[in-house]
Amino acid sequence: PNKDRVYEDFKDYRKNGDFEDMKKLCQDIYKHAKFYTDMIFVRSDNEKLNRVYHDIRELKVVVYYPFILKAHSDYDEGIINLDELIEVMKLCISYMLRLKICEAETHGTNRTFAILRDRLDVNNYVGSLKKFLLNTKGGLEFPNDESFAVAFLTRDIYHMTIKNYILSSLENHGKKVPINMNNYQIEHIMPQNPNLSEAWCNELGPDWRNIQKQYLHTIGNLTLSAYNSELGDKPFLQKVNMPGGYKESALKLNASLVKLTHWNKEEIIKRAEYLAQEALEIWEYPEFFQEVGDYQATYTLEHYEFSNVTRELFDALNDKILALSPKISSELRKLYVSYKLDTNFVSIVILKQKLRVFINMKFRDVVDPENLCRDVSNVGHWGIGDVEVVVSSTQDIDYAMKIITQAM
Repeated sequence: PNKDRVYEDFKDYRKNGDFEDMKKLCQDIYKHAKFYTDMIFVRSDNEKLNRVYHDIRELKVVVYYPFILKAHSDYDEGIINLDELIEVMKLCISYMLRLKICEAETHGTNRTFAILRDRLDVNNYVGSLKKFLLNTKGGLEFPNDESFAVAFLTRDIYHMTIKNYILSSLENHGKKVPINMNNYQIEHIMPQNPNLSEAWCNELGPDWRNIQKQYLHTIGNLTLSAYNSELGDKPFLQKVNMPGGYKESALKLNASLVKLTHWNKEEIIKRAEYLAQEALEIWEYPEFFQEVGDYQATYTLEHYEFSNVTRELFDALNDKILALSPKISSELRKLYVSYKLDTNFVSIVILKQKLRVFINMKFRDVVDPENLCRDVSNVGHWGIGDVEVVVSSTQDIDYAMKIITQAM
């Protein structure tokens, strides 16, 4: 309704609504107020819901609230289950975050979400939501992975109102216990000071002015620290090794920095590419449709280019992973297969002669007596995880399983 006509339209809603009496109307208002306050104040009894509520609040988008409240009502009435409700909210978050990163005009999204509930098939709630969002036109198309990743690499993240949400999401991805952002500030690795010190000019090279101008506020140059003021404009290696510096940080965002001796354009780009891959995992694109108009999964095992060798290896490794717990689920994605317990803990990339297995844990925590694991925390790759182990024969499978179980 028009802002000036809310009360008049509410009276019409009461008159034309399916309410037997005023008590039923008040119960309806109370029910939705409870949904709303649980979401806004992040106070559900369910921790999974609270993590999604936190994202909804931090994203600072209100246009999808009416639709999400209706989805809660559908959950309350048993039309969808809890997992479907969470997936609905995550889809809305991914859609709006990607639009923001790609700098799309989002004025029309209020209309999109206003009509959305009436366009869904209640017998295929999540599937029809994905179909609707993928069919959206008029500049509100769901940004695909390629366009989102390109924008994420180059966008001025620092001046976005959701900068804290973006960096905390990257840090918390895959963690069971999220960090408290109140304890951290955003840190520019290459300093903001336009009069860079001689040490920083030498670090960046003769084109330092253009490098600073182009990359200063991009994701590759941003991290989190509890010692922002102490780090200041100090040279890179000093930031790494000083008390409270990157080497003493327990944050995932700083793990790759301690392995470097220089910070320049190439390292900024490399780190941005790695974080963009993380972002694709966090704010997912509903890519498993063959065609936007058809609700069906594109990816089956036939999608992957198996050789006789890799099919045998995959089948054996897949069986062993799924046998670890009945709660483990697998998902066939475009470029890899992922496995999830509470979070995604292992991914398999299928090549023609071997499998690349990525385990979602810090490399420094892995127990690897045979030194077969590789640290890929600063290497762009498909799949989730900082630890890589290669499976090229059946003899490698048992050892790979010893590494995989460490991430559970």
